Amino acid sequence: VASNRVAQAAASLQRTLEDYGFELIPTVRRLGEFNAVQNTYLGTFQVLGGIGLLIGSAGLGVVVLRNVLERRGELGLLVATGFTRQRVRALLLYEHAALLLLGLALGVGTAVVAVLPALLLPGSGPSLAALAVTLAAVLINGLVWTCAATTRALRGNLLDALRGE
Repeated sequence: VASNRVAQAAASLQRTLEDYGFELIPTVRRLGEFNAVQNTYLGTFQVLGGIGLLIGSAGLGVVVLRNVLERRGELGLLVATGFTRQRVRALLLYEHAALLLLGLALGVGTAVVAVLPALLLPGSGPSLAALAVTLAAVLINGLVWTCAATTRALRGNLLDALRGE
């Protein structure tokens, strides 16, 4: 009975005030429209943040390249004492991959702490699949740049770099 009276009142208001631009919209629909706009903004910022992370992981490659180039004398000493080039390369990759993983873990940990209040709200769960894809892309991109920088830095004769020390 009450829903029938609500429908009658809504129809009466709509008819009476339509010349003034009155539009009666149910609250549930209006909130759904607001949430759609909010989710669009959040999705856009997530994509932009992911692009920023990918660019930052390319910067990681530059830092790794510089680090390895500065340590060529040390790497030459490793080769002179019996380490193979492949072993030196593996050591460098493990070292920088561990730093990348640690950085990602710390970043994810602080991000969870920052958004924890929003995560605890009912119905506001983030897209975990999109976040996982973004983090996987950053990890893979960082490893690719690290591998490329290490390979580039180990070209040439490392023993000459040791002689230059």
